[in-house]
Amino acid sequence: MTYRGLSSAEAEASFEKWGPNEIVHIRKLSAVEDFFSRFTNPLILILFVAAILSGFLGDKISAITIIAIVFLSIILDFVNTHKSQKAAEALKNQVTTMVTVTRDGKSQSIPLSHIVPGDIVTLAPGNIVPADGVVLEAKDFFINESSLTGESFPVEKVFGDKVIMGSGVTTGNATIRAEVTGTNTKFSHIAAALSARQAPTEFDRSIKSFSALIIKVTFILVTFIFLVNALFRHDFLQSFLFSIALAIGLTPELLPVIISLNLSKGSLAMAKHGVIVKKLSAIQNFGSMDVLCTDKTGTLTEDHISLFKYIGADGEVSEEVFDWAYVSSSYSSGSANPLDSAVIDFHKAARAGMSAQAADRTEKKIERELLSEYKKVDEIPFDYDRKRTAIVVEKVLKNGKAGARTLISKGAAEELVKVCSFGAGQKGKKREAEVMDLYRKLSQDGFRVLALAIKPIKIKKADREAETRKEVYNKNDETAMKFLGFLAFLDPAKKSVTETLALLEKYGIEIKILTGDNELVTKKIAGDIQLPVKGVLTGAQLDALHDGALDAAIKNTTIFARVSPEQKEKIIKALQRAGRVVGYMGDGINDAPSLKAADVGISVENAVDISRESADIVLLKKSLETLTRGVVEGRKTFANTLKYLMMDLSSNFGNMFSMAGASLILPFLPMLPSQILFNNMLYDSSQFAIPLDNVDEDYIERPTRFSIRFIKKFMVIFGVLSSLFDFVTFFTFYFLFHFGAGPFQTAWFLESITTQTFVVYVIRTRKIPFLQSSPSRPLIISTVGVVVVAWLMVFAPIGKFLEFTPLSFVSIIAIILITGAYLVLSQAVKEWFYKKIIK
Repeated sequence: MTYRGLSSAEAEASFEKWGPNEIVHIRKLSAVEDFFSRFTNPLILILFVAAILSGFLGDKISAITIIAIVFLSIILDFVNTHKSQKAAEALKNQVTTMVTVTRDGKSQSIPLSHIVPGDIVTLAPGNIVPADGVVLEAKDFFINESSLTGESFPVEKVFGDKVIMGSGVTTGNATIRAEVTGTNTKFSHIAAALSARQAPTEFDRSIKSFSALIIKVTFILVTFIFLVNALFRHDFLQSFLFSIALAIGLTPELLPVIISLNLSKGSLAMAKHGVIVKKLSAIQNFGSMDVLCTDKTGTLTEDHISLFKYIGADGEVSEEVFDWAYVSSSYSSGSANPLDSAVIDFHKAARAGMSAQAADRTEKKIERELLSEYKKVDEIPFDYDRKRTAIVVEKVLKNGKAGARTLISKGAAEELVKVCSFGAGQKGKKREAEVMDLYRKLSQDGFRVLALAIKPIKIKKADREAETRKEVYNKNDETAMKFLGFLAFLDPAKKSVTETLALLEKYGIEIKILTGDNELVTKKIAGDIQLPVKGVLTGAQLDALHDGALDAAIKNTTIFARVSPEQKEKIIKALQRAGRVVGYMGDGINDAPSLKAADVGISVENAVDISRESADIVLLKKSLETLTRGVVEGRKTFANTLKYLMMDLSSNFGNMFSMAGASLILPFLPMLPSQILFNNMLYDSSQFAIPLDNVDEDYIERPTRFSIRFIKKFMVIFGVLSSLFDFVTFFTFYFLFHFGAGPFQTAWFLESITTQTFVVYVIRTRKIPFLQSSPSRPLIISTVGVVVVAWLMVFAPIGKFLEFTPLSFVSIIAIILITGAYLVLSQAVKEWFYKKIIK
């Protein structure tokens, strides 16, 4: 039937009414809204109120200075974040799922999010059902609703049946009419419930808990500092301004921004290597991954499968085997199957030992005598219990009457022989054993092998006379079949993958092969690429193991053969119980559950829709080399995120105690509110270059997980060290130099911004800075630039607005000596920390 579908005007009106077809619709803020939303931060609002009060009370310079610094900080935050988010969004659009619809009477491809109620949608194997709808036409149409209904087997849908958004098409073709889209679909309600229960990652929880800890401690200390200064030493407004400015300087309000910025820039770097990050938080897991579960096709092999030979049960070439295989493959409506494609493509090239002309004659013979003389009656789709597919065809007679029917089954030899009849007694058993011996020999030679059997279907005389025949067949009809032979396919191992495997081993990533193919051909491929095989488990053996036994066996197993999607998911969970960070690479219809179960799901651009949508990361090319480059970039991104975290937490922890101690000792504020805000703005500016920093090779070579224990110890030790040198500064300038408020505040400002900015050179590496590990040029420029700006502000006329006081040459030398001593001691403490504390 021909459908006109919606007109462009109708589709546009429907889109305006119902909105985008997204299960969780979050309205994106415009650039203007995003900018002004930053002013809703409670601390920012308090600063504005304080600045206004200062202006009313006559301190207009302080009011203008505070407002100017706040605006500059917000602009800096907005520009960097908006630019990275826009670039990251553009990358995600590269892997947008497209849907075939009929509009204005023409078939066209549109993004899934543009589907509206009333759209006529064409579905094929591998597609996602894009909306809740009703089936208009269907041919052998089976969909997987397991993620929605819990039903593990595909369900057939016929005319008038309802289909649910999010289901995956496994077999056949259909035309549906979309009825409900977006947040009104059943899938949206299920997804919302799942999202509400979804636990945050270890990284997310750690960041949140540390941020909360610092905010709580800061609140207590800032309240203490405010009360001490307001009640005993200074006026209320000045103490209030100082406390709020201190709270902004100490709280990690930019921590989420820096992390998001780092991850966004990391995703851009990964995109240059053909790795598209759909979920930014997956970068941390990608870098931490220490085991990769993958199929061999296309990853370890060339992904170019060709039919090499077709033989009978006696091992000789059999035209009958090829002819029935050709009919079966041609009429199969299942998902795009490379083995079926290889059979169909075979007639385009000369057969072994034949000329091109002979191949042409063969092609014509097949088309004339087989496809034109048989029509498809029904199909029994592939499933992971039977591990085979079946087609029922009917002979077309010249008189127009229905001819004989034949059931053609092809699939895994181990399963197909179970429904074949080889004869009675020892003779039958011997023939079956000979068949399996031939199968094992082909597999050991590196061939992917399909077994093929047929069964003539007997028709009752009454049905023949009444011209009524059975139209629907199922797996129960696959009995007493006649075994014909084998089709042997070749997908050679990738020559380049051996070097990549060595590189993955260097980076601490173990490869485990999870395949539906048999263990013999998989071991042959593993040998060809020099992949050490510690052990082999088949799906049948795996089913016999309880969880405890599987956990023990999985450590010493490299190949998992003949495994189903459910078994793949079971393997992933067993690895996770063992403390491994698991990556799973898949591109098929049945890979979606495993992609979701893994710590990081990896798919490829040309994967079926359901797999690509389930993945966290999409490779533009199915290649271990591409994946390896992505892992390296992921580890760099996480390393640089950790650098900022270590800097921020240790610096804040030290400053808390410094400010608390200074408030008890000094008769004046250790730094003015405007100076604290300016210091904070400059420091934050220098940190935006951390995502572009170099990362030491030894850090990249091993998976690194977020360690709360490590961060706590680092924060305490380096926080105390930072606070110690703050007190050295207090003592030097107050007790030795006898500085008053202006010179003291200026000296501490310079010492504070210089030490906390330059210490990044020490913290960023476990090695000796510059001599053994060089920071990136952007980081050097940003840190040196910030310190230069800070020092110029002090001595420039504009520094008067911040109430800076020019310092003497001797005091400048003292600041330089204190800074140098701090950096040298930080390096010594760092070496001690990694040798003695972190082992």
